[in-house]
Amino acid sequence: MIDFRYHLVSIVAVFLALSLGLLLGSTALAGPVQRGLNGLSKAEQRQISNLLQQKGQLQGQINSENQFALANAPAMLHDVLTGQRVALVLAPGAPGSVTSGVEQALRTAGAKVTGTLQLDPSFFDTSAAAGQKLSQIAAQYAQTAGVTLIGTAQAQASELLARVIMTHGTIGQPAPGQQDPVSVQVVQGLAGAGYLSKSGQPWDRATLAVVVIPGTPPSTDDTNAQSQALVTLAQQLNLAGQGTVVAGTVTGSGPGSAIDVMRNGGRAGHLSSVDDADRVIGQIVVAQALYNQFRRISGSYGALSSASAGGPSPAPTPPVSPTASPLASTGTVRPGKQ
Repeated sequence: MIDFRYHLVSIVAVFLALSLGLLLGSTALAGPVQRGLNGLSKAEQRQISNLLQQKGQLQGQINSENQFALANAPAMLHDVLTGQRVALVLAPGAPGSVTSGVEQALRTAGAKVTGTLQLDPSFFDTSAAAGQKLSQIAAQYAQTAGVTLIGTAQAQASELLARVIMTHGTIGQPAPGQQDPVSVQVVQGLAGAGYLSKSGQPWDRATLAVVVIPGTPPSTDDTNAQSQALVTLAQQLNLAGQGTVVAGTVTGSGPGSAIDVMRNGGRAGHLSSVDDADRVIGQIVVAQALYNQFRRISGSYGALSSASAGGPSPAPTPPVSPTASPLASTGTVRPGKQ
């Protein structure tokens, strides 16, 4: 008769055999497994090293391009925008380096920057309560300005803002640089309500405008409210003046950005866009694109695949004489996208 002791010995023997088998198997496989892992690790290290090397080469190429563009910017932009006044409108999260670089390019081109409007996130709040408040404030100042507003709260505020800071400069329109009490009241009123902050004198009417988008898209969905509202604002600025360019960084102009909405969402209209305004060459192209906007020529410029070209072609060049019109142009700036 098989007793409990027999069962116990049998079970112990089975586990000992399993343990011995595992030990022998792991010892036998340790070498090949380790060699395989080492080989895989070395292959990944080589791949990482190659990618880092490529990144360094690309960064070096960008740095060289920036140095070339910086050195040649005065020649590329000399008097291209002489006599033009430009307003800067910044979205929440707009990179300061892009703003300062674009402003420098505009001044090099001979333009006067009237002022800067930094929009607050509350301007893009689409909740019912926030929309009602913005709409009421816009309607209040629209009555003072003699403007009839339609559309969403953001569309109404965008139209109002565009009408008081921009001008065509034609007969019956405010002259460029003209300041009136209503414009000052509207800008200061929206600033006092927390929808924007200002620097300079943005109420001195501008003929052209640049909208700088966030460094990172609000989402990757083109239907997001902020990007849609930014495009609406840019369109209103374009209608109220003689041209508007939307500028962004390479990383900030991808899916979900205002530039992507314009290019792939069918809302480009007569606007121009530059997706590499974080580079010196892109900042130069912003000024050149404004020149073309003045001539009723729009385009999608930059380094992304959604851009039609690296920059306007033919690109603006300096006038023949100091008194020549800045609207004569020949030449090119760069052969195409990078």
